[in-house]
Amino acid sequence: MSGLCREVITLQLGHYSNFVGTHWWNLQDASLSYDPETPLGEIQNDVVFREGQTLGGHVTYTPRLIAMDLKGSLRTLRQEGSLYDPGKDTSAVTWEGSLMMHKESPPAKNSFLEDLDKLDKGEILAEADFSCSSQPQRSAASLSVDTVNSRLAQVQKGYRLEGNVKVWSDFLRIHLHPRTISVIHQYNHDGEAHRLEAFGQGEALLQGAVLEDLEDKLHFFVEECDYLQGFQVLCDMADGFAGLGSKVTEMLLDSYSGRGILTWGLAPVSHPNSTPVKDFYHLLNCTLATAHLSSHSSFFCPLTLRGGLGRRPPSPTAFPHLNYDVVAAYGAVPFPMMHGSSLPDALSACTDALPWKPLSACSEPGDGRCYAQWATLKGFEGQRLISALTPGTKPPSPLHSLHSGEDVLASYIRSFYPTSPLALRLVSTPSKLTPPFPQIFPRSLDDQGFLQSQPPALGSPASVVSSVPVLTSLQSGPVLGSWLSELHRGASTFDIRRVAPSFLSQGPEMADYEEALEQLRLLSRCYRDDSGGVMRSSSEEDDDD
Repeated sequence: MSGLCREVITLQLGHYSNFVGTHWWNLQDASLSYDPETPLGEIQNDVVFREGQTLGGHVTYTPRLIAMDLKGSLRTLRQEGSLYDPGKDTSAVTWEGSLMMHKESPPAKNSFLEDLDKLDKGEILAEADFSCSSQPQRSAASLSVDTVNSRLAQVQKGYRLEGNVKVWSDFLRIHLHPRTISVIHQYNHDGEAHRLEAFGQGEALLQGAVLEDLEDKLHFFVEECDYLQGFQVLCDMADGFAGLGSKVTEMLLDSYSGRGILTWGLAPVSHPNSTPVKDFYHLLNCTLATAHLSSHSSFFCPLTLRGGLGRRPPSPTAFPHLNYDVVAAYGAVPFPMMHGSSLPDALSACTDALPWKPLSACSEPGDGRCYAQWATLKGFEGQRLISALTPGTKPPSPLHSLHSGEDVLASYIRSFYPTSPLALRLVSTPSKLTPPFPQIFPRSLDDQGFLQSQPPALGSPASVVSSVPVLTSLQSGPVLGSWLSELHRGASTFDIRRVAPSFLSQGPEMADYEEALEQLRLLSRCYRDDSGGVMRSSSEEDDDD
């Protein structure tokens, strides 16, 4: 890897954020090229990945990442990773009496992790893949992605991990740096006791050993950057990690002034074994997280497929070409494009409504009011971006008469948002779906994620989708004012001291809680548009990816 790199350090705070982050890192890894002679592509991976070397001279390529989670959340994953073996503890034993050792059996690995272990040991990869040369040796973590993926495909047998995944590391396909994982031992991931459930619990965590460990990891990753661009933060909003994330982003803002902080607030669709009191906790945590994370970040966007962040939200977001159990931003996943057709053909089939669905618990704006947006179309490799009409043929739509993919997409989006400033980007490289990504796609898609003109006959095997085209949009608009007002009303309609008195037992103080609610109310007014003109906060923008 070479060229100018403006590095970004990613922080994942909470178990759900680590779930989402693991999928994201797996997708990034699937598109990597480890060949230093390969020219830079459309995406510069050195921004979020770092190159290193083990004591044995093996080149490694790992995420520039700090992941925080609770005790009992790792299962088979070693906290220090497996790239650098710390060896056995050889310190002297001073006790001279009898010793009794109790050894606990490690958790069993699923079939995917077992195959990854074999791959690392060379039991799947051919011996030639590890051939020595005058160059530093490459570990299995830095072999050609195409080689790794093809070998996994040979032994895959169709990984079906949906019912077996208990923690995020159960489907992690990449190696992590020893300084990546930080385990918070004060709270448990499983069980009913010692749970990190309230905002104040998380706020109180960032001190002592937890703070020292985070600062140590940050300094390590920051000091090796040539030019630190900023931080990407994924933070759970519905539990106590909301409070921890508030303090972490505040620390980043104070310690790294001038660096960008891009924060994604994550909330799952459902909460197993929830109770009315826990539902109040989830609402309060999300409310406080929105108020604090937005004030500490350059850019804050909630992400959830839950219909809303209140106690009784509407139905989760439904995608016409996805069959998911639980997976916000606006996104068309996959983008509904017929194999062999053109971009004008695909967009002309969506003239009544945009193909994307809300991914941020915000309703879809239907009045064309949007202050600004950024749209990205990714994964159209091999497809035509403009129409291929023969000379003299009348274009079936205005889109078919345009001469570039950028003009086609811009013209289509402006038909829904005629006065909105628009920035867009087209990336031909598809989003590759490598093992063990779940097969959540219908039979109507081919192996590249495009719609088939003729789906496979019943009884015949469906295509294994290995990549998908995606259309996403980040937006700032009046719909955010409604969303923020609804969140404010949901938390203000009851007396927290009567309904959930234990929530404030570890903070915040009642005055701080009321101040956060007022901050949320004022923030909602920044997006209110009473006259049809543009009013927006200079420091707040929403995403709809």
